[in-house]
Amino acid sequence: MKHATRIKALARQIGGIAVSLAHGAAISAGLMGMAYVANAGEGPTQVQFSDTFVETAVEPTVSELAMASGLGLRVTPPMNLALVDTERRYTPPITLAPVPKAVPAPALKLAKPVVKGVEALGADPFAQDDGELSVEMARVRDWITDTYRVSENAIEPALAAAETHAEELGFDPLLIVAIMAVESSFNTRAVSNMGAQGLMQVIPRYHKDKLGANRGRNALFDPEVNVRVGALVLHEGLQRYGSMQRALQYYNGALKDPKARYTRKVMALKKRLMTIAGRTDTRTSIELAG
Repeated sequence: MKHATRIKALARQIGGIAVSLAHGAAISAGLMGMAYVANAGEGPTQVQFSDTFVETAVEPTVSELAMASGLGLRVTPPMNLALVDTERRYTPPITLAPVPKAVPAPALKLAKPVVKGVEALGADPFAQDDGELSVEMARVRDWITDTYRVSENAIEPALAAAETHAEELGFDPLLIVAIMAVESSFNTRAVSNMGAQGLMQVIPRYHKDKLGANRGRNALFDPEVNVRVGALVLHEGLQRYGSMQRALQYYNGALKDPKARYTRKVMALKKRLMTIAGRTDTRTSIELAG
């Protein structure tokens, strides 16, 4: 009899719990409906069942706990799902490092080639940089290397000296080159029976004043020295006798030659060099003076 009474009491307790759960579900549904109506003008709002369940959950009474303990049942207190869900979904903010601004690469500056103006070449066909032959003299050099079988390295210093010293003394550089061709055929080591040396066949004992005190016995084999001294000798003859023909005859030691054969030979070769250099007017200074 007592056992039946206890079963009935337990049934009543379980029924009460079921009623409480049904009541909580009804209240949750009502709250969800109210939330939807309240936010109807602001757009839909998501309401989870777990949120309403946590707020309306009813803890078991003392008698219910005692009854469950007598039957060996384990009662777990209600869990705050909202707190658990919040902890689960919380993600700490991530701070991203600022992206560095790209630094533009410096613009490359290209070196501009140095170009000699056409006007400068037309005004001065022998215009040149230090140690560089003019356009005209470069053509003459090529002809000399082919005709006289001498190397460019051997003849270029003499041609450069001819341009330099002819300009200083007021001569045409091609006149100096023509004298070299007639005197030595561009042989820097040439020596005559009279003791004349080098490209322009200068006799050292007659022109020590032009060589300088510190020059050795082989100084005239230096192309630059030889051309400088030879140009000074020609300039000396021009100052003494007043004409290029007489100056050339003086240079050759043939002032008494009435036919001036040395002068004609030099001038004929200069005329040819003028053509090779590309000049349109090939008249020599003697022709122009006559």
